[in-house]
Amino acid sequence: MEIKTNIPHIPVLLNETLSLFKNMEEGFFIDCTCGFGGHSEAILKTFPNIKLIAIDQDIEALNFAKKRLEPFKDRVEFVHSRSSEALLNYKDRKIVGILADIGVSSYQLDERSRGFNFEGETLDMRMNQSQEFSATDVINQYSINELEKIFKEYGEERYAKKIASKIVERRKDTKFTSSKELAEFIASFTPRRKIHPATQVFQAIRIEVNQELAELKKLLENSLKITTKGTILSIITFHSLEDRIVKHTFRKWSKNCICPPEAFKCECGNNNAKVKLINKKPFVASKEELLSNPRSRSAKVRGVKFL
Repeated sequence: MEIKTNIPHIPVLLNETLSLFKNMEEGFFIDCTCGFGGHSEAILKTFPNIKLIAIDQDIEALNFAKKRLEPFKDRVEFVHSRSSEALLNYKDRKIVGILADIGVSSYQLDERSRGFNFEGETLDMRMNQSQEFSATDVINQYSINELEKIFKEYGEERYAKKIASKIVERRKDTKFTSSKELAEFIASFTPRRKIHPATQVFQAIRIEVNQELAELKKLLENSLKITTKGTILSIITFHSLEDRIVKHTFRKWSKNCICPPEAFKCECGNNNAKVKLINKKPFVASKEELLSNPRSRSAKVRGVKFL
């Protein structure tokens, strides 16, 4: 495979993310979603005593990251895998930091052959291109009820039922073959709004294809199995569904009392907190970053330190 070296990539919330790890000890750092290596490169430069494990399920992104991180090759280990699955391989390492950037990269969004954007040449949306299941299967095989369900739950789309019905009706004659075709079809019968009419539907399809929310939950669950006192965990999210999972999980982990709400008095010992919240409110992009990278507008980063 030809390794592209001119892929535009701006890591979001870079300064804010680095600030969460400022007191990190010496050991191993896991970048769960290495992507094109922006955050990894900054971590390696900022913390010279850190060794990095770079994980990504997108082999094209990982190959690019290998080129980008060549100057640090003695300190980096690359892994092509879903991060939640790979984490458990590092129980015996001293893991001092974990980062997961849950968003789709600018390259994935912009590259027409990947089918993530409204001008895509394919109906794909796979982050891991070795998996068989793609957006084509969702759009051309799911029932009306299944489509409506994911459009509502994963896209929070108000016209979910109408869009699902129209898609099923249209594909009786002609199957959808590209994201451009699907985007234009949705735009042809839904009301105009500030964002492209297909935005939320595309988000829902992408989440379904890559099982993004299930993967995030599993990543959080498995991180508990490899962290020790002092480990810092940070998650960057790009929409409310992801951020809600992270926020609720971090709050749950930070509670000392885990007695049921109806309990008359605390009987759990009131010392059950697993983590300390580093930032109680998420960090968001600065005005300067919003100007240079508009796609950072929905990004939020939260961090915790294990006790």
